[in-house]
Amino acid sequence: MNTFLAVVLVCANAIAQEACTDDKALEVRKVRVANELGCTTGWQEIIARTDLRDEIGKTSYLKTECRRVKNAP
Repeated sequence: MNTFLAVVLVCANAIAQEACTDDKALEVRKVRVANELGCTTGWQEIIARTDLRDEIGKTSYLKTECRRVKNAP
């Protein structure tokens, strides 16, 4: 069975969206979710708890990804 990893990247406006990766992001938050729908919810609350929340839309932006993770048998 597969699960998914919901990933939220906070990147500086100076970084192009396609270049916004885990290693270039200002902050990376990951959480395991049961399905792809789980990747689309909850990230607002996660980011609202960070110190970067006031900078979103001003000096930085969010990029969300949904990554498939194979469980060990």
